[in-house]
Amino acid sequence: MKTILLDALTIAGKDLKGELRSKQTIGMMLVFSALVIIIFSFAFDPTSNTVKAIIPGLVWVITIFAGILGLNRSFVSELENHCLTGLRTAPIDPSSIYLGKVLANFSLVTSVQLISIPVLFLLFGYRFTGSYLWFCCIVICGTIGFIIVGTFLAALAANAKNSEMLLPVLLLPLISPLLIAGVQATRIVLESLEITDAISWLKLMIAYDFLFLAVCFLLFEYIMEES
Repeated sequence: MKTILLDALTIAGKDLKGELRSKQTIGMMLVFSALVIIIFSFAFDPTSNTVKAIIPGLVWVITIFAGILGLNRSFVSELENHCLTGLRTAPIDPSSIYLGKVLANFSLVTSVQLISIPVLFLLFGYRFTGSYLWFCCIVICGTIGFIIVGTFLAALAANAKNSEMLLPVLLLPLISPLLIAGVQATRIVLESLEITDAISWLKLMIAYDFLFLAVCFLLFEYIMEES
């Protein structure tokens, strides 16, 4: 297991270094996030009570749809110059490739969240009165689950001709329970409601994360053999 984690960190480091050089993927994600925030800031009056109702949903709209752009690139980029073939034939466990991609994708999506969510609150004039700790726990837990499933499906769809269209079709139905739980838990925390209700949703998200991590971890080797 230690070897798998070390190999995963190496692969994640490789991807992140490549992204730091090109800034292509994170640039697209930030542009998309900015467009979503700007469009909704014009569509809704920041002084109205409607803003309180849409902010929890917007947090996850930005996360999911900006994240899909990064997930699409995570394996499609490896097809160039047969890099994926090189990874597949390397003397490493295929699971380390999956974990490395999960770590890299999580880092990119988290970076976008650290910029876009404060900008979202600022442009909407939203005064945060909830618990920062619980809010961060919910966002991190939901993002991890999204990345776990999304990375697996990105590998599955990488060789398809229309992978950009196939990934959202496969991904969105699978993460709908996670997304619903994330929006509800975020709403409870932001509105400073009873925290025990948010904890119930958070437990559902944690169970989802562990379940799909185990499934994707075990099945990823077969995805690599077929790709």
